[in-house]
Amino acid sequence: MSPAEALKPQTIPTMYFVGVTTGKSSIMKVFPKWSEILGLGAQIVGYDAPLHAPNDVYLAIVRHIKNDPLSLGGLVTTHKIDLLNATRSEFDYLDPFARLCGEISSISKRDGKLRGHAKDPVASGLAWQAFVPKGHWGRTGAHVLCLGAGGAAVAISVFVAGLPDRADRPRKFIAVDRSPERLEHLKAIRQQLDTDIEFEYVLNEDPQRNDDLMAALPPGSMVINATGMGKDRPGSPVTDNAIWPQDGLVWELNYRGELDFMQQARRCAESRNLTIEDGWVYFLHGWTQVIAEVFDIQLTPELFAKLDEAAADLRPT
Repeated sequence: MSPAEALKPQTIPTMYFVGVTTGKSSIMKVFPKWSEILGLGAQIVGYDAPLHAPNDVYLAIVRHIKNDPLSLGGLVTTHKIDLLNATRSEFDYLDPFARLCGEISSISKRDGKLRGHAKDPVASGLAWQAFVPKGHWGRTGAHVLCLGAGGAAVAISVFVAGLPDRADRPRKFIAVDRSPERLEHLKAIRQQLDTDIEFEYVLNEDPQRNDDLMAALPPGSMVINATGMGKDRPGSPVTDNAIWPQDGLVWELNYRGELDFMQQARRCAESRNLTIEDGWVYFLHGWTQVIAEVFDIQLTPELFAKLDEAAADLRPT
């Protein structure tokens, strides 16, 4: 929905979804089923804003949520950093991850206070643990190559840096991005972390250079597409000639769109013995974590499994 349409006064409890093309997201079909299961009696409304929108656009949605009694909160995607930069003074509370990462993915209200949380370190961690074998990094000495250094890369790096078992932490985390500002932001956050992971920052937008970085990875390494390419913009951050790490892990953070990166990996899955994961489980954890915060729900593993099952039929093929 356009900002003007989305900010009409609501007549029932409402959760907002702040994104770019919210109407295309599976959550618009999933949320009504989840609302019924959870007994929320609520609706979801999309709020579409262009990338790097003017501050007034972000202020409008945050102030609407803050001041409208039936607007209970929202999930923020794509705009997580820009929204917080524009609206920080509107919030009464920011959780430790929001302060560390300089972003919010969750807007909620509790006891008259507007609260901002960065849920992605939790959601990405749960998704990571769902497909990365325990002790994988200790057995392989493998690295992570993260193509993209935006909010998702920040969240994943914060999660892995905090894992208590050395065998569950990669030896090296290579972040690649075309934006020096995003790389500097990630570097500043890493400097606040107590971690033995070696971080490397590469300023690049040439897919051939990314191919070269991938070819140099040890066996068992993970390659992540955190660029948004294949969903928010066309293409892939690597070429069709990329050499995937033998016995490697491939994580496409998107779950909808052309998914060029994942299709490239699938063509090499057998020859390179790749384990390939898309962004669906990340999507589920991201949304359920925020819904639990907005509606003050205790999210147990059993409840998550029930919500996962309810959403399965609506997963894009």
